[in-house]
Amino acid sequence: MRILGIDPGYAIVGFGVTDYNGKKFVPIEYGAILTEAHTDFSERLKAIADDMDFICERFQPDCMAIEKLFFTNNQKTAIDVAQARGVIVLSAVRHDIPIFEYTPLQVKQSVVGYGRAEKKQVMDMTRRILKLEQIPKPDDAADALALTICHGHCCKGIK
Repeated sequence: MRILGIDPGYAIVGFGVTDYNGKKFVPIEYGAILTEAHTDFSERLKAIADDMDFICERFQPDCMAIEKLFFTNNQKTAIDVAQARGVIVLSAVRHDIPIFEYTPLQVKQSVVGYGRAEKKQVMDMTRRILKLEQIPKPDDAADALALTICHGHCCKGIK
């Protein structure tokens, strides 16, 4: 099963692609979609959509694991991230990719075994599980890869 993990945002969208056979994960690619801060917001959304289409077409994932949004502070940021997330989800739907959503607590529980784990612990366990020499950069890419691991552990055999 090929899993596309997405850490949504509008300045940085982390992505990670892994193959999972029910026993081990194989990292295929990871990175980030970046948008410029002083660009018109609608142009930023278009850039995210275009890059998401490219990722979906290039890697042909069987499913997408995306982080559920949770905000307590800045409403403007929440709305902007939600709009970017909508563009990301739409891209997956247009490519007939099933979407699975996970909370940060679920990701931590699945990757580290402890739902209150520190971000550094999640990143290091992601590196270990994927047998990478270094923790993926940027952090958003590491978060996206952690989402692929979460989906593999939570949904063995489900695409």
